[in-house]
Amino acid sequence: MRESLDPAAPPEPGDDRPIFIAAPSPPRDRVWLHVLLFVLTLISTTFVGALHYWSFRFGFNAANVTPVDFGAWSTYFPGFWYSATVLAILGCHEMGHYVACRYYGVDASLPYFLPFALPVPVFQTGTFGAVIRIRQRIPSKAALLDIGLAGPIAGFLVLVPALFAGMAMSTLDRVPEQWPPGTLELGEPILFRLASWLMVGPLPQGMTLNSHPMVTAAWFGLLATALNLLPMGQLDGGHVTYAVLGRRSSLITISTIIVALGLSISSINWRVWTALMMLMVFVMGPHHPPTLDDETPLDRKRLVLAGIGLVILVLCFTPFPIAELTGLGR
Repeated sequence: MRESLDPAAPPEPGDDRPIFIAAPSPPRDRVWLHVLLFVLTLISTTFVGALHYWSFRFGFNAANVTPVDFGAWSTYFPGFWYSATVLAILGCHEMGHYVACRYYGVDASLPYFLPFALPVPVFQTGTFGAVIRIRQRIPSKAALLDIGLAGPIAGFLVLVPALFAGMAMSTLDRVPEQWPPGTLELGEPILFRLASWLMVGPLPQGMTLNSHPMVTAAWFGLLATALNLLPMGQLDGGHVTYAVLGRRSSLITISTIIVALGLSISSINWRVWTALMMLMVFVMGPHHPPTLDDETPLDRKRLVLAGIGLVILVLCFTPFPIAELTGLGR
């Protein structure tokens, strides 16, 4: 048996044995880049987390609070309440995908964290999230479903205790006579409402929840999980939908965009996300790429797992994520 490293090398005279070409080495991750992006995201989320923390400390009725010295390093230390929670949720989400890829022998990159922060007083998350790059075809529908759901489930298992712990540290504040400029109302998914009811209880008349930064981080985790589980394209939810429905999932992708367009009419938040989804479909097409084995159907356990993914989507989804409160509070 001959082995050749040069695919252009001619066979030896009279040798009809098969020629095996050495497979190219998989690309190596530039670890320094992943570390750099993580550090930058840690800085941006800690900066944003400090803003969330001091907003929490001020409350809604703190008109005469001593100004915070944002030039002092110690001012930003409380930002770790937010940044550590956000990075844990995003990191576990992406590592869920990564570990599942490694389990199935699919080449994938380490997570890329995406920092983002603006020096302006608006609601910010400090990050665009995190992604991994899958560099090989998925071997089967079962593998596709497992890889697609491993991330949301891993992130969900982190954000749930963070949400409940943050609720326990939140406070009640009186509804102000008039909302301060820039006060935002965050949409409340079902899981958020459940955690509030269990940890805080029904809000007394004239009172509102002043959310701890850990709650804000968990809320962002809920939003990110819901958006990733939308059944379209090559989002996590699109992977699951293709694994279950095959080529029929293209109709679900188109239907999801139509629903998002409808939500965009009444919510400016959805206009940005809908534009990104349409761009994704324009670049990649409405059809999910097939796996290497599209013929083997999913077993019952994985259909149940797909159902769990749908439940997580319902628990995390809110149709109106962010709205500004203006005018009189009560």
